[in-house]
Amino acid sequence: MKGRSNLVAAAFALTALTYGLGRFAYGLLLPHIREDLSLSAAGAGWIGGGAFAAYCLGIIFALLTGARLGERRVAVLAGLAGTCGLALVALASSGWGLELASTLAGLSTGLTSPPLAAAVARCLDDVARPKANGVINAGTAAGIILSGCAVTASGGNWRELYALFAAIGAGVTVWLWFALPAASCQPTSDRLSIKTLARPGAGGLCASAFLVGAATTAIWTFGATIMRDELGFTDGRIALCWIILGAAGLLGGGTGLLTLRFGIGPVHRLALLVMALALIGLAAANLAPTIAFAVMGLFGVAYIVSTGAFLMWGVGLFPDHPDVGLGLPFLMVALGQTAGAPLFGTLWDSVGSATTLLCFATIMGSAAIWTKERDQPAIEER
Repeated sequence: MKGRSNLVAAAFALTALTYGLGRFAYGLLLPHIREDLSLSAAGAGWIGGGAFAAYCLGIIFALLTGARLGERRVAVLAGLAGTCGLALVALASSGWGLELASTLAGLSTGLTSPPLAAAVARCLDDVARPKANGVINAGTAAGIILSGCAVTASGGNWRELYALFAAIGAGVTVWLWFALPAASCQPTSDRLSIKTLARPGAGGLCASAFLVGAATTAIWTFGATIMRDELGFTDGRIALCWIILGAAGLLGGGTGLLTLRFGIGPVHRLALLVMALALIGLAAANLAPTIAFAVMGLFGVAYIVSTGAFLMWGVGLFPDHPDVGLGLPFLMVALGQTAGAPLFGTLWDSVGSATTLLCFATIMGSAAIWTKERDQPAIEER
């Protein structure tokens, strides 16, 4: 591959590494990790929350230093942090060790998206950008599929799996160095300021992203544990659910085309509705455990569509700062997840998983209140 195709493919691979393996594989393997390290639900939630907090710091660092370091250096730094974090998870012998490793992996995720958005904005034209961004965003789903298949093949030996993921990360990091442009050649039109961040529509974008982030921790951090502890699923069935989630998420690669056709607002509201219904479905899965398979598929496609809509909404609000347009909503998603993971674990210990899932479905639905059509014009072909 050469040029733009190689850039998009490498960016897709980095997204799969840092989001799919570094961030969301934790929830799939959490039942085994909790058993081996004797972690409570609340303790697991705080570790997950710490990873999301590091994600926030990674985004801020990428936004503040991206113009000076360039897209390639920041993206390679993301690959290095992800690779080291995954390797340290494999070596973790206590909750504190896992916290450190998860924090480093979370940091890599935050470093990922801003440089990729900047590289796409610089190297692709207006028509190709939303399609490329949609494909890159779907890398998360590919990483989830890989983690699910790996768990199925390995029988849940999480240390060996994280060592494998770290080896994959090393290869992706080398690829990035050759695939991404060396340095920005087109400076931004103006400096980033508080006035820039306070543009009309930014408040609704941030509020919606925060609520979505908080609500999605129900699946990303605790979904596998709920299926194991509450539904009696075997490791194989849990891994299959994760594969279904990832495979459905690949359909979200067409988010750019959907927003071009229907507008960002309607597409995003539908995604939020589907995710809320998925959480309600998981709460009702005690009545019919096979519902969980459909729930994971619905959540997978809706999550990728939602995050893709956030990406395009943000870039539309900040066309002169595409890294900020992507970084701001993803930062708010991470802040929401930082708060949501320990909240879910604490509520689960207090009132049970079903009631907690219904509460989080309500949080997800409330995110639609902030999704206003006038704040998010569809990106039109020129």
